[in-house]
Amino acid sequence: MELHHLQILRELGALGSVTAVAEALNVTPSAVSQHLAALQRGFRTPLTRKDGRRLALTPAGEVLAAAGAEAIDAMAAARSALDEFEGTRSGVVTISGFHSVGQALFGSLIRELGEEPDSPTVQLTDEDVAQSEFPALTARYDLVLAHRMEHSAPWPSQGIRSLTLAREPLDVAVSASHPLAGRSTVSPAEVVGHPWVTSRIGYSPDDVLRAVSAVSGQAVEIRHRINDYGAVSAVVAAGEVLGMLPRYTSRSVDDRDIVRLPLRGVSTHRMIDVLARPENLRRRSVRVVVEALERVMARLRE
Repeated sequence: MELHHLQILRELGALGSVTAVAEALNVTPSAVSQHLAALQRGFRTPLTRKDGRRLALTPAGEVLAAAGAEAIDAMAAARSALDEFEGTRSGVVTISGFHSVGQALFGSLIRELGEEPDSPTVQLTDEDVAQSEFPALTARYDLVLAHRMEHSAPWPSQGIRSLTLAREPLDVAVSASHPLAGRSTVSPAEVVGHPWVTSRIGYSPDDVLRAVSAVSGQAVEIRHRINDYGAVSAVVAAGEVLGMLPRYTSRSVDDRDIVRLPLRGVSTHRMIDVLARPENLRRRSVRVVVEALERVMARLRE
């Protein structure tokens, strides 16, 4: 039994298919299957089972994958101990972020790290996925910037660590000429009767709008579904619909023709979190980047 065999078993449990594991580890599906077969030869109990056209872990495979995660973490701890001894801060740290947080933080993060000697090099990617899909991204990136509604289920704890960067409210956006533009706040009853532009299902603005509908007891008319907040702002400014904008991470949006109004009576806060595998957080370079992200986000909330 070799460590990389355990890693492949772990990734199969996390990602759910041989193809996804191959893409995450940058190997061929055939190589993944060969490693799984080699691992299986060391055990009498089946570690995987067919689930339709996919390959899933058996209960025994899940137990071994969890133990393998601990072994991988222990090996990373040994490497990290040497890194700490040598005082290494440099290295490459890969980061994914959803669109609005990337627009708000990525540029400032690069500048923040550029002001420190021997800082890590960051490689940035935008991954705008639904809330349920963020944990799987930790198989491909050192750090994943993710969002979830405050009242929703927490991130899975097995094999993943999370750190909250911000608790961000979402505000109602109306055109500057809209009758509600002069209000200081609005309630669900005051906004439910208007047509809306919101996000696709599974994203924060749509979650808030569902709460508005539930509290008011009325269906919401959704006219457009757009995930880009700049485009949302432009549609709102045209005057026909209301929208929902996050308070901190959409500050790059031009507010000249729109007004943002806090929404009372429902939970509108989303959590902006950093997700990572435990072994990645043991790397000093990764921790340096996390600390820089915390400073950048703190300034953004001021």
